[in-house]
This record gives sequence, C-alpha cells and structure tokens, in this order.
Amino acid sequence: MIVKKIMSALILLISLSVTSQENLYTSYTIPANLKEKANAVIRSNDVHISLRSSREMHVKEKRIITVLNKKGDRDVRAYLYYDNNLKIKNLEVLVFNNYGKEIKKIRKNDFKDVSVVDGITLYSDSRKKYLEYTPIEYPYTIEFTCEVISNNTAFIQPFIPANGYFLSVEKSTYTIDFPENITIRTKEKNFETLDLVKEELAGKMTYEVKNIEAVKPEAYSPAAVNMSPKVLVASEQFTLEGVPTQVENWNDFGKWMYHDLIKDTYDLPAGTVSMIQNLVKDEPDDVAKAKKIYQYVQDKTRYISVQVGIGGWKPFNASEVDKLGYGDCKALTNYTMSLLKAVGIKSNYSVVYAGRSQRSLEKDFAAMQGNHVILNIPQESNEDIWLECTSQKVPFGFIGHFTDDRDVLVITPEGGTIQHTKKYNTEESVQQITGSYTISNEGAINANVNISSKGIQYDDKYWLESKAERDLDKHYKKRWGYINTIKINSMNITNNKEAIEFVEDVSFQATNYSKKIGNRMLLTLNALNRNTDIPDRYRNRKHPLKIKRGFTDIDEVEIKLPQDYKVESKPNNKTIENKFGSYKAEVTVKDENILIYKREFIVKDGQFPKEDYEAFRNFYKEVNKQDNAKVALIKK
Repeated sequence: MIVKKIMSALILLISLSVTSQENLYTSYTIPANLKEKANAVIRSNDVHISLRSSREMHVKEKRIITVLNKKGDRDVRAYLYYDNNLKIKNLEVLVFNNYGKEIKKIRKNDFKDVSVVDGITLYSDSRKKYLEYTPIEYPYTIEFTCEVISNNTAFIQPFIPANGYFLSVEKSTYTIDFPENITIRTKEKNFETLDLVKEELAGKMTYEVKNIEAVKPEAYSPAAVNMSPKVLVASEQFTLEGVPTQVENWNDFGKWMYHDLIKDTYDLPAGTVSMIQNLVKDEPDDVAKAKKIYQYVQDKTRYISVQVGIGGWKPFNASEVDKLGYGDCKALTNYTMSLLKAVGIKSNYSVVYAGRSQRSLEKDFAAMQGNHVILNIPQESNEDIWLECTSQKVPFGFIGHFTDDRDVLVITPEGGTIQHTKKYNTEESVQQITGSYTISNEGAINANVNISSKGIQYDDKYWLESKAERDLDKHYKKRWGYINTIKINSMNITNNKEAIEFVEDVSFQATNYSKKIGNRMLLTLNALNRNTDIPDRYRNRKHPLKIKRGFTDIDEVEIKLPQDYKVESKPNNKTIENKFGSYKAEVTVKDENILIYKREFIVKDGQFPKEDYEAFRNFYKEVNKQDNAKVALIKK
C-alpha cells in the first residue's frame, strides 16, 4: 500500500513537471514569486474586443484564476452586468480542484440574477448575473468564460491586467480589432516596471504582459487607481444609447454633451422663473443670489438615482425636477443651473470622479470618464465656486473630500475644458481648540473644550449635526478613547454654514486621569487633542508617500492643578520642523496652580519618494511621544 502511494505521488509530480507550462488549473505549477503575498493568481486572462462599427461591440473574455485562500474568493469576480443595450451571449464557469480535475460546471442559467437597484435608486434597467459558489477546499481554480454584445460603444473596457492587491498575474492579453473607418486612441500608464508587449496592425491592437507579482497595500500611498498599470482605450466614433457622435478632444466632448444631452433640458415653467426672480430680487450681487437659490434647491429637493437608457447620462428636464422635487446628481445639477440661468447667472455642468481618492480625469485623453456631476460658477476675480447639488447639508461653495482638488470636465456651449476643483490648503484647514480642565487631588479630570473646525477639517465634522444624542455621546467617547472611564457631561454643536465653520462645545469628566505614586502625581498635559496615529512600518516599501490633504491644529488649554500639589518638573518646550510639517508644544506656569499648554501641529500635503516614508513615520512617532509628555507634581 505504501509503495502504491509513493508511486502515485511520483507519477503526479512527473505529470505536473511535464505540463508545468501548460497546466493552469492547479496551484502546483504557479511560480514561487507569484505565490508570495498573493491570495489569488490570475493564470491567464484573455480579453478580445471586436468593434464591428460605432454602433456594435462584441467582448469575449476567458479568465483562469487560482484562489489560494478564503481572502482570494473576492478576486474571482465571476459576474456580468447587463441591460437593454448590453446582451449576454455566453456565460460559463468551470471549477477545478487543486489537482486540476474539473469538479463543477455552472452555465448561464445557473448564475444568480438580480436587479441592480439600491435604496436610493428610483429605477434602473441594469441587472447582474453572478456566481454563487462555496469552495470545498483551497486552493481551487475557476475558469470564467463570457461574451457580451453592446450597442453602446462609448465605453471600451481598458486593459487592466492586475486589478487589486494581493493578486498576481501569470499572463494577461488584450486585443481590440476595428474597421478602417474607426479611429482608436490609447494611453498607457504605469508600465515602467513591467515588460509590456504591444503589437499594432491595420485594424488591430494587441497587448500582453506576464509575471506581475502581488502587491500589498501601504498606508499613505497614492490611490490604487492612480498606480495600477493600465491601457486606456477609446474610439473617436461612438454611440451612446442610440446617439452617435465623433470626438477627438475634450473640447469636442464638451460640445457633444452640451448640445446632445443638456441643452434642451432648461425648460423651467414660467411660474417658477417668475418665483425665483422674485426670490432674489433684493440680493446685492450674483454670489448672494446664487447662495439663495442653492438654499432653495436644498430645501425643495432630495437625491435619488435614476439609471435607465440615456437617462443614465442625460439629466432629467428641469421641469420634471421642479414638479417632482427629486433627481439624481445630473438632474439636480441641471435644475440648479436652470434656476441660476433664469436670473442671469452663468454656471457650468461639470463631470468629475467623486470619492476620497482625488482621482482626476485624464486631461490628455478625451473619453467617457467620471461618475458624478457638480456645478461650476465661474468668477472673474476670485476662485470659481463649486456646488454639490445632491446634498441638503453642505454649505454653499463647499465640496470637501468628495470632489476637492482634482481635474474635472467643465461643459460650456463652446465646448469642454479641463479645470481643477477647489483645493483646501493646509493653512485654511484649521482645527482650533480652546479649553480648560481641572485635576482633583484624587487625579480626576473635569474638562471643558471648544473646538472650531474649518476647511477640510469642517468636512470631517459637519455630519455630526444630524446625529442623535446617543450617537454623539459614542462619538466623543471614541474621540477621547485614550481617557479611561470618560463620561460626557454636555454636548453643544453649531454648524455655521455662512462662515463654513463647525463649532463643538463639550464638557467631560473621568476618574483616575493622572497617576499617583506616593506623594507624587504624573499628569499627561495633552488631554484634549492627543495624536494616537503612528503610520505602519514597512521594511521594504514599494510605493511613494502621499499625503492627500494637509491640516493645521492649534490648541491652547488652561490646566488647573490639584490644590494639594505643585509642579516638581515639567517637559521642555519642543519644536520640530521638516518637509512634512511642524510641531510646537510649550508649557508655561501662569501661577502656582495654573499651567498654560499650547500646541501647534501642521501636516503639509504632497507626494514624496518612498525613501522619505521612514522619516515621515518618525515625525509622527515623535509627535505621539510629545503628546504623551507628562508634568510631575508633588504634594505641597
């Protein structure tokens, strides 16, 4: 029996070694360097796009992926979206065990089929077919095969060989063929460390890349979407929901969007035009008028998504929003623009990639891009005003993390231009704390704190206005989580939308804040704004250091010492200055029982080489150390 087992193992090993270059269905043939740091390995991914005309596109894909562990299940991505203009011609999955033996076949009708409608979507004709499979054991391999036919050629799938962390790639290929009357443009990004093989023939382009090792995410890195290798692909002649066009640049693109999608939607009822003109007739200038109209829109409308037909890209008519009181980002932006137009104020529909990653549109590659719409009000002598028209809470002219500091497409009747949205500078993103606290003879703390937040720090706070008292209590206990047994006594918040300033007045108490040792007491000075963030350590960092948004913290706190104690020793004043920012802390003795603690912590935004990361981490470590500095008290 033992001999048979040994012979079987030898036969398996010989078989695997002979077919190591061909057998993609077992983990045994994966090169060691591709297994390292990987949860899954794409063995082969072949995408073939056939652009039959500007009105028809066929896409075939065959992907073989070996999943090494449970975390790799999410990289299977065996799903397809479809709608009235995107038909699934073929869809199949084969499942193989670790020895490369087929153990399951899932056909098109076996996939789960659901509507893609969420809680804020009024209607959508989009549906999704997805694989629901629970593996018996790991590793296992999936072969995913599909073919779709689309009448929309505005979106051509890009070549993205490695789309995620902890994912490696053995081989990935991408082919697009097209007729001679079609012009295809491409843009290659982030292939500096990879061997990209490219072939261009008449009516055909092919890309191939091999051996991409898995990458771990790293804190304070540029957004993954900005680092991943990709080839962007676009056709100058395309059709969107039956509307054909031809564009070569962003100016052409803007003209098409304005004249074919937006221009005919400014149909406010005469009664609404008269009402809005009367509403702003006493306002002194256009900015004041725009502010009043923005408030009117916030009070009247609410956001709800609509994704059906060309309605997924073309805004509702202004008259519909006026009647219904709701719309998606396109409709509400267009409605606000129509109201401004009614009182003679120019504004521009603007397409953006929304999200905290600060993703910009490709300024030198005109194509269908973006996932959101905001409004631009041009200003001759000041910064342009940007409006987020889907929120009932955001102040006039404030956009925050969602759409700040990135390139967007501004659409005018004359065409489209790439412009940059508001960047909140380090100096204007200020949190200012003015506070006081008292320490009892037993070491308990009783504190009162006033916190004023502006700029991007306002964006971190204003949402607290809508929280219930119980949730606010949890928030503040978490904020000062380094203080044990904390009890929140009072909470008062003020959202000053006019000044774009969020003010918090909070009082709290806690027992045993300071540590008593015999006739001495150790008191940590910084009770109200202690830095607890130390960036992760990386022995061999791969990515640049990216600080997305800078900020300034300014604190001044009066500390009343316990009656029975006096200062025995206090920390020296500290100043740190470097390329990443600065830190200053000082303690002065006001009188025998009162100390004044001042602190300023500034972090600058910017991108730095990966070699600077350790110095940046050390900066935060030193700030953390100084924020935990203690004064020694001794009994009188």
